[in-house]
Amino acid sequence: MAELSPVPPIAAPLPDVQTERLDLRRFRPDDLGDLTAVFAQPEVWRFPYGRGFTPRETAEFLDRQIAGWAIAGFGCWVARTRHDDRVIGYVGLSVPTFLPEILPAVEVGWRLAPSAWGRGYATEGARAALDEGFGTLGLERICSLPQATNLASVAVAERLGLTRRREVVIPPTDRRGAVVALHYDIERAAWPAASAA
Repeated sequence: MAELSPVPPIAAPLPDVQTERLDLRRFRPDDLGDLTAVFAQPEVWRFPYGRGFTPRETAEFLDRQIAGWAIAGFGCWVARTRHDDRVIGYVGLSVPTFLPEILPAVEVGWRLAPSAWGRGYATEGARAALDEGFGTLGLERICSLPQATNLASVAVAERLGLTRRREVVIPPTDRRGAVVALHYDIERAAWPAASAA
């Protein structure tokens, strides 16, 4: 029997998007310098690693993002603030391969520099990702998996209207221990932009 792909089929590739305050586009190799500066900050990767990324880890992350787009037709966007063209992190859609029990699935997620916290950027970017996920990609369901102790990300998931389903344990890796996360999701019919379209 053929193994089920962890990547759901999509209707069309994910485009670059602009919101009121953000420029959201797919990753490019020349993003490495800006991302290295953002990812080195311990607060950015506090959940789940408790530390900042090394330059090598950031380069590996960037390579994975670029490769993932080529395979899936979607991924996370690098997020820049439009008023000053500053990289503040990323937001977008990805396949949560770290939690095999829910695959095939697509997760909406975000990770921003501390200087961008508390300004609604995560909600704004994630809302654009959900719009595109349900509209352009034609997905039926999108999840979010914030770490249970990451109260700010839990608040974003709830602000977006996602429904909490259950607590899940994300298995450990060679870089971190097991993580307790909250499984949120939303169906296409329940997403306001999808319903309006």
